[in-house]
Amino acid sequence: ISGLPSDMESYSIQLRNGTEVTMFILMGFTNDFKLKVSLFFLFLAIYLFTLIGNLGLFFLVIRDSRLHNPMYYFLSVLSLLDACYSSVVTPKMLVNFLAVDKAISFIGCATQMLLFVSLGTTESFLLAAMAYDRYVAIYNPLLYSVTMSPRVYVPLIMASYIGGILHATIHTVATFRLSFCASNEIKHVFCDIPPLLAISCSDTHTNRILLSYFVGSIEIITILIVLISYAFILLAILRMRSAEGRRKVFSTCGSHLTGVSIYHGTILFMYVRPSSSSTLDHDMIVSIFYTIVIPMLNPIIYSLRNKDVKRAMKKLFVRT
Repeated sequence: ISGLPSDMESYSIQLRNGTEVTMFILMGFTNDFKLKVSLFFLFLAIYLFTLIGNLGLFFLVIRDSRLHNPMYYFLSVLSLLDACYSSVVTPKMLVNFLAVDKAISFIGCATQMLLFVSLGTTESFLLAAMAYDRYVAIYNPLLYSVTMSPRVYVPLIMASYIGGILHATIHTVATFRLSFCASNEIKHVFCDIPPLLAISCSDTHTNRILLSYFVGSIEIITILIVLISYAFILLAILRMRSAEGRRKVFSTCGSHLTGVSIYHGTILFMYVRPSSSSTLDHDMIVSIFYTIVIPMLNPIIYSLRNKDVKRAMKKLFVRT
């Protein structure tokens, strides 16, 4: 393996002789050092912006009492989730841009996959719960505080996390029960499911069916919840006589609908498509987009078009 230390080269030779894998090598984008340095600073800037934006939005909701309602509680949970989601993948990727040894242990790879899939699935469920919250707030605003009481939104948030953990556990156990004896080179920047299935020397047909079935089912359920919620929201908008009221509804719902469209669009492109149209290089770019770029965009999407958030930020800056 070109560019690897001698001990890693000997390890690769052992693999060809049938030794079971105890560590993986994350191959990444390129071997061009100058390009890797440029990518390091690019993704470092994105990661820092993601942490500052999401953690800042999280603490802003906690600090400002005017943002203490279910809509902003969901938004604060989403912000914290995005900060953790990006942190599962980005730090190791940044290290590998400059490191010679790009190895990750078997346990480390499994842990990364478990956290990555768990947080990603939780975000899908959480976005669906946020769509339901917007429907309740707009379709029947007088009963909003009663309908979306802590007895409702807290279980919705907990169910999102539980669903994410269960989904991640299924795929992590199914993937790491396979044998990896032919190669330990993962053509990716983190331990995602498709590139691991590509290097397994076991029959991965069942794993691919599980992946398509569970991801497809989750996508169908969550997208249906979003579509049904927004269908009722549209009916409520058509009944409004006030142009100002319609503008406020579009402003509130437009940001959420934008975030949902970008997130689910990339997930569908990545996992729910014919395997013949899949290439590892394209998958790597798409997965980078929804694990690193989307968490950076969410604070912008949800804050720039929200007057309450902008007012709270201005108030905080004035105090500071």
